[in-house]
Amino acid sequence: MCDTLIYRRPYQLKATSGKAFCSMTCYGFYCRRESPCTVCGKPILASANKKTCSRSCANKNRVGMKYIGCPLKDKVKDQQSLKLRLLKERGKNCERCGYKKYEILQIHHKNRNRDDNFMSNLELICPNCHYEEHLLEKSWLRNHYHKI
Repeated sequence: MCDTLIYRRPYQLKATSGKAFCSMTCYGFYCRRESPCTVCGKPILASANKKTCSRSCANKNRVGMKYIGCPLKDKVKDQQSLKLRLLKERGKNCERCGYKKYEILQIHHKNRNRDDNFMSNLELICPNCHYEEHLLEKSWLRNHYHKI
């Protein structure tokens, strides 16, 4: 790589298929895979899965690009509308303990499948009940407390 003269024993050259490097730096340059930037041609690392070398080249590459006409599915808006619908149908209390601050209530999927948004599968519960449902059963403290 750097044209430095080095000596390697024949068995070492045979083991490495004739490739010999003077240092780890030269080996690193040998292993480096680069591809050119699509806009300016400057070499960039291929392992980064990039097409452009900088933000300015990315903006130049994006000029004239048309995006899909409909907006992409927004998970936050879906969850908000689901929560509003549950609040309207089931009231503003936790369905397990009756906690009354509806602003902090959370949506719980009974079968634990987040894609299953049928009303029969959803429950509106407070953070404490939600924590008990998901995390308390696996708590290290429960196992430790039973040993004592």
